[in-house]
Amino acid sequence: MAPYPTRLELTLKGHKGPVNDVCYNHSGQYCLSAGRDRSIRLWNPSTGLLLHTYTGHSRDALAVTASPDNAKIASGGADRSVILWDVGSGEILRRYTAHWERVNSVGFNDQSTVLISASFDATIRLWDLRSMNLQPIQIIEDCKDSVMSVHIRDTEIIAGCADGRLRTYDIRKGELKEDYIGSPITSAKITKDGNCILVSSLDSTMRLMDKSNGKLLNEFKGHKHKEYKIESILSNKDEYAITGSEDGKIYIYDVLEAKVLSTIEAHQGVATTLDYHPENINMLSGGSDGLIHIWG
Repeated sequence: MAPYPTRLELTLKGHKGPVNDVCYNHSGQYCLSAGRDRSIRLWNPSTGLLLHTYTGHSRDALAVTASPDNAKIASGGADRSVILWDVGSGEILRRYTAHWERVNSVGFNDQSTVLISASFDATIRLWDLRSMNLQPIQIIEDCKDSVMSVHIRDTEIIAGCADGRLRTYDIRKGELKEDYIGSPITSAKITKDGNCILVSSLDSTMRLMDKSNGKLLNEFKGHKHKEYKIESILSNKDEYAITGSEDGKIYIYDVLEAKVLSTIEAHQGVATTLDYHPENINMLSGGSDGLIHIWG
């Protein structure tokens, strides 16, 4: 058996239109999806059962994530809103509406107390979940174009922008580091050890960057990525770099050798979004065909 997921185990059907984002919750017991049909869906990835449908966005749901304490969900939409949901009840706890363009990416800090959002309006906004105040506690406006991907880890924010720059912010020190990639960035993911960042951009290339000095450690080529927002991920032990592709395939690369280990015929159309199970050899994929696949 391959040490990475290549076998289709389950297909989750329910979205009426393309799937824009998929993710596991932090324990890996559940998974979430966001679709053009404006819905957020909660699934059991072991059985394929749809557990809950969250409706509240008035246009495409573009991004979804689960809080580290597994109690809440955050989503971002083409309606410019960021919604905080209660997982169990499906109740909308907060609706943040300060962005003036679509919201591309959302994330929680490790303590589930701060929510971060990135938008086509070229801003990153931070929201204090302990407060009932619906105004952001911080707005970051350094990007010159749409912010496509954002993550918060410890006191650092990692942002991938359509202006071709990878930005790392240290919130505590108030420092900004910029690395020029050149091509619009659609995805930026930090390795488990926190030392490297995997960056995907519209030149059909993934790059592994050293976070401390911006040095290029490896380049991964072979997939097709020229036009769409496509996500790339790392396996849970950082051994494999994995990306969707505009040919509907998933490409699995060896992180050290940068060679393609496997290609999976995954979706009709574009394979847009991926997530890797936090512990097991499992992976989610979502595509423009409206399907979510679970690979093992």
